Amino acid sequence: MAENAAVEIRDDREHGNLVAYEGGESAGTIAYFVMDPAPGALVAVHTVVRPEHEGKGVAGALVREFYAMAAREGVLVVPLCPYAATWAKRHPDEAPEASAELVREAERQLGHHPELF
Repeated sequence: MAENAAVEIRDDREHGNLVAYEGGESAGTIAYFVMDPAPGALVAVHTVVRPEHEGKGVAGALVREFYAMAAREGVLVVPLCPYAATWAKRHPDEAPEASAELVREAERQLGHHPELF
């Protein structure tokens, strides 16, 4: 599905959300955290698109921006979210793969973020 050009994406780092807006309303979110020590990898935990916005490319736009944001910050992404992991496999040119060690550490640090469960 082609990504929707009308989607505006904003990072709410304080709350660990990358939010897509369409027509002024929240259309979807990636819930994430930043690994310690800083600057650490960005860890995508959940990607959720509101039902009325499904099928419009919102999730893909969010994940693409998540990887772009990490690249701008000079860090990797650990896609614990199944959607983000699948997207990354389909777009290896935009989504550098995290090492198995980094993934294990992200899974361990996820335990420190009960708000994401």
